[in-house]
Amino acid sequence: MADTAPESEQASPQGEETRRDFLILAAGGMGAIATIAVVWPLIETMNPSADVLALASTEVDISAIEVGQAITVKWRGKPVFIRHRTQEEIDEARAVPLDELSHVESDEERVKKAEWLIMIGVCTHLGCIPLGNKLGDPVGLFGGWFCPCHGSHYDTSGRIRQGPAPDNLPIPEYEFLDDTLVKIG
Repeated sequence: MADTAPESEQASPQGEETRRDFLILAAGGMGAIATIAVVWPLIETMNPSADVLALASTEVDISAIEVGQAITVKWRGKPVFIRHRTQEEIDEARAVPLDELSHVESDEERVKKAEWLIMIGVCTHLGCIPLGNKLGDPVGLFGGWFCPCHGSHYDTSGRIRQGPAPDNLPIPEYEFLDDTLVKIG
């Protein structure tokens, strides 16, 4: 009798299937490596550059800031107000009844050391830079900061007290490295 089985069902020479399997695996592996070689640089472009990482944090020497004085430093392209508050300013901030605040935050929640107020100096209404501590101006209304563009008033803890701003001035991440050095970011 003649062999009538189709050619694909006939026994193949020894090693034919293993060679085919190897070629499929090798082609798949090369394809995976090629995909990684294309995708990896795209993913790497999403990582922050060295100049951005350098701005991630900044250290500020606060030893020269007298009680009642404030300085402005730049962090991530934004102004950061660092104020060495007087005892009167601390008492005033802590005496405010929380039910008077539209964005409720106690003074204790906003500071790590009562005498130091560190906050981002960007108005939460439209991103203006508030003016601070100019007694006799409208700033004196709550003793803190005033945004002249739209009339937002902030108190001695940077909390919104009057005007269109929806939130308090934001507090950045910071830590005191010692008594004279603070790290922002």
